[in-house]
Amino acid sequence: MESASTENREAPVPYRLYGHIGSPYSMKVRASLRYRQIPHVFLGQKESWMQAFAKVRVPVMPVLEYPDGTFHNDSTPLLLDLEGRHGGRSIVPNRESDAFLAFLLEDLADEWLSKAMYAYRWAYPEHTGWTGRLIAYDQDFGGGLEHLEAAGSAFERRQVGRNALVGCTPENLPTLMEIARKVLDAMETMVPQGGFLFGSRPSLADFAIFGQISQFIVDFAALEPCRKRAPYTMRWVQHMHDLSGHIGQWREDGQELPDAVSQLLALAGEAYLPFLLANEQAIADDAEEFSLRVGGRIYTQAPFKYQGKCLKELRFRFAQLSPEARRGVTPILAEHHCLGPLETTGQRTLVS
Repeated sequence: MESASTENREAPVPYRLYGHIGSPYSMKVRASLRYRQIPHVFLGQKESWMQAFAKVRVPVMPVLEYPDGTFHNDSTPLLLDLEGRHGGRSIVPNRESDAFLAFLLEDLADEWLSKAMYAYRWAYPEHTGWTGRLIAYDQDFGGGLEHLEAAGSAFERRQVGRNALVGCTPENLPTLMEIARKVLDAMETMVPQGGFLFGSRPSLADFAIFGQISQFIVDFAALEPCRKRAPYTMRWVQHMHDLSGHIGQWREDGQELPDAVSQLLALAGEAYLPFLLANEQAIADDAEEFSLRVGGRIYTQAPFKYQGKCLKELRFRFAQLSPEARRGVTPILAEHHCLGPLETTGQRTLVS
């Protein structure tokens, strides 16, 4: 009998996305592909992932197999590469200043909101056992109760063991939960009115935020408090999974950005960009950990080189703005204390 991956390989589709429904970045990319109406198939079990992981330098989800048989991963570069390969239904706003703000908020979701997602999943002991078993089920799409118990327990131990590495410590937990609350509060001001962050069509930032919040519906620690706090946003997540038939426009000249953008930029200015600066300094100092004050609390974690690259990429994009776009976006960034961390020069570092 042929495996599912073999059967899918025979299907006449140009892209194959290897991912997991429990992976926020897989959901981000899958929803983007669906919205852009780019033909693809989704391969969501462990057998397929392992084949794809062998083809990339860093085995992280999702992995996208291109029509030419090459394999690539890292969600942001993937989606930007597809922008250059496929016209129409772009997820990058047409206004240059809005495009930069979308990149900044996308980065905040991928690297800062993700910490709240991880905490909801692995920092509450009363729920981690069940989560591990659910993910074991997803990996093999079954396997029997005995297998799910053993595999789920092993996966739970591994992920809980990484809590401190990604900053999900008991001391940091109030800060991480505040990230989730602020993002949900921002989105809840916008979602009931319809539309997205930069118009009536979704941007890269919308899909990144969706990717993380999509897991709030899966993880028991998040489900009830998030549903109570932001019921329309949690329903918005269900729609974001497939917007292949959605028609919308970018915001018009003179149309103000929604308050959600201001609230998210405020979070970037007060917490995320200071975090990136502290991380950058820790990398330069070869420090084992760093601390900073976020919202009146001390936040501590180990430095991440990848997040150092994220800051350099944001600075590069800001430096490349046209004079007109810079004039338009600078007051907005300054108002939310985002400007200083971005106003540096240097060589471009690709996020890859």
